[in-house]
Amino acid sequence: MTRAILTGGVSRRTMLLGGIASPVLLSACAGLDGMLPSSGENAPAQPGAQSAVGDVIGSGPVKVGLILPLSSSNGQAAAASLRNAAAMAMADFGRSNLTIFVKDDKGTPDGARAAAQEALGQGAELIIGPLFAASVSAAAQVARGAGKSMIAFSSDAGVAQRGVYLLSFLPQADVQRIVSFAGSRGKKSIAALLPQTAYSNVAEAELMQAGNGGGRRITAVQRYQSGNKASIDAALQQMAGALAQSDTLFLAESAEGLPMLIQSLSGAGIMGKVQIISTGVWDQRAVHATPGLDGAWFAAPDSSRYNALSQRYQSQFGAAPTRIATLGYDAVTLANALTQNFGTQRFSEATLTNPSGFSGQDGVFRFRTDGRNERGLAVYEIRGGGAQVISPAPSSF
Repeated sequence: MTRAILTGGVSRRTMLLGGIASPVLLSACAGLDGMLPSSGENAPAQPGAQSAVGDVIGSGPVKVGLILPLSSSNGQAAAASLRNAAAMAMADFGRSNLTIFVKDDKGTPDGARAAAQEALGQGAELIIGPLFAASVSAAAQVARGAGKSMIAFSSDAGVAQRGVYLLSFLPQADVQRIVSFAGSRGKKSIAALLPQTAYSNVAEAELMQAGNGGGRRITAVQRYQSGNKASIDAALQQMAGALAQSDTLFLAESAEGLPMLIQSLSGAGIMGKVQIISTGVWDQRAVHATPGLDGAWFAAPDSSRYNALSQRYQSQFGAAPTRIATLGYDAVTLANALTQNFGTQRFSEATLTNPSGFSGQDGVFRFRTDGRNERGLAVYEIRGGGAQVISPAPSSF
């Protein structure tokens, strides 16, 4: 089996990659980009953010560029988490062959283009990042022109392409997983109540594909303005007939808007009559802050390894990371593992798109040739203000 094992207990020191054992310290692996799974995205800049601008991690012979919006007002906290998690991955790996040039793209396409040019000029063989979709597209023009691969963090699947691989949490996979699971539990008629957001645009498109087939059907899709109770109530009135013929209601509201949405659903007498389902746009913060969600299901990465990484991160940096910190950790661990085992083919398309995939902090994942990813996701049920796994994430593809 050719699968990189990038996770495990800190006492283990073996990693299997392509059947080869190698030494590694394993640790417990505004637009659509604004709808990333949350855990402190809006927190103030963390320790390490300022010192990360233009710094270097490691001193190995294989050079990699890490491009992040380190000085961007709306991306600085996430950038600091990604950068610091990358440094943790380097320390955990032990004998790394990498030198990582950390570059600030300032959250702009021009900044990303300049950062990519600078990293490649320093000999980078791989670009990790950027975070924002427009910045990914700009950096990709430079990287592709130089024949180098990218592992980026945008959650906008539209910027994925051959040679530009997204390691992010893509809403498409969440929708596929939860709809498939609901079908396995006998749920066949799905109505959708969605806020007017970019995330919902993607979720709706995927829902129409995943929900219409296999004996399932989409009975209605209604939009509303998030945070506007009158808009929510009006949408519910318009879909009342379809809801009466549905056994499932798909929601895509984030933590901030959930309390008002649940209030409207309860007032309309809907809660308890249909199965509520959602995606990784929900998180532990949403679950704990929103009463009335008991029995709802949502698909998301297994959070156990993130929780362990988060505790270590907070001890080291004095602040909680954003939820996407695992992406920085996994990208650097993967780059280290491939460098150690695949020689000059370490970052080739064939190596990066190995169909057996890899295992990281958020479970198994693999890159498709079109640049998108597939992830092994768990299904959670909300019980008593907490989330319990009712369908475990697969351990392999």
